[in-house]
Amino acid sequence: MPPPAPPTQVLPAERVAVLLSCVLSALGCGLLLATHALWPDLRSPARRLLLFLSLADLLSAASYFYGALRDFTGPSWDCVLQGALSSFANASSFFWTMAIALYLYLSIVRAARGPRADRLLWAFHGVSWGIPMTITVVAVALKKIGYDASDVSVGWCWVDLEAEDRVLWMLLTGKLWELLAYVTLPVLYLLVWKHIDRAHEALSEYRPIFESRRPQPCANASVADKKLLLIPLVFICLRAWSTVRFVLTLLGSPLVRSPALVVLHGVGNTFQGGANCILFVLGTRAVRMRLCSLCRCCPQPSAPGPPGPPGPPKAPTFSKTGDPPGLPQ
Repeated sequence: MPPPAPPTQVLPAERVAVLLSCVLSALGCGLLLATHALWPDLRSPARRLLLFLSLADLLSAASYFYGALRDFTGPSWDCVLQGALSSFANASSFFWTMAIALYLYLSIVRAARGPRADRLLWAFHGVSWGIPMTITVVAVALKKIGYDASDVSVGWCWVDLEAEDRVLWMLLTGKLWELLAYVTLPVLYLLVWKHIDRAHEALSEYRPIFESRRPQPCANASVADKKLLLIPLVFICLRAWSTVRFVLTLLGSPLVRSPALVVLHGVGNTFQGGANCILFVLGTRAVRMRLCSLCRCCPQPSAPGPPGPPGPPKAPTFSKTGDPPGLPQ
């Protein structure tokens, strides 16, 4: 790896954008946590996983907010503390994101239920908290966390660029798991989507018989299909910019200090909690209607119509939100 480039200057406008993204992400995480606390009937296993992802994203947003606000110009004790917290939270967020995808795959495609699913939850806790914690503690003990000149961050601290094995620790404290998520998420969600699509096709022969029924199930299926495709797409769109700057740093390219890349990196790294809130709260009708009812700003849903004739054999069932079984509602 070439010698470290001169420090990247974070402009005031760039810092404001990152700080605003941190605040919005923290608010999004708070809203996700509030929905979990307010409505026990929404506490499905998949949504519990989303709860822990929100906790990791909340810690990540808070640590990034402090780092961007502080805008470190050299090594210090709070630089190490902030870098350790953000490394732990960021890696944990990657693991929980992949855990949700794996859980949906096992529960929908492999039909994992009951005790097996409960054991999975405990395994996810051990991996998603344990591995990042172990790596972070070792990195701090070996003095690998420190000032990075904002070449692989936006004002905050991460891996000390003066460490000889800095590339290894950049991989271990985040980039390796980020790259793994780039591959794992699209594959798992594509397998889930194809499984649901095949179930729809298997029932197509029954549709003319039941054409008088309300078309809501098909609409719900469409919403679920879109959400399944959006989850990995949103993750990659947010995180790709930090990977680009990581590669540019390895190459010693001056493009690492491009203002556009700096802003995209800063917002992408800090807005994951806000994106999850949009997908699973604001973008989910049932949860959105409950939030509206709290402030009395939405009309009450109309009464359901009379039941239709008996339906065909069941495909994977969808919730009233249009989510496939197990998808966070």
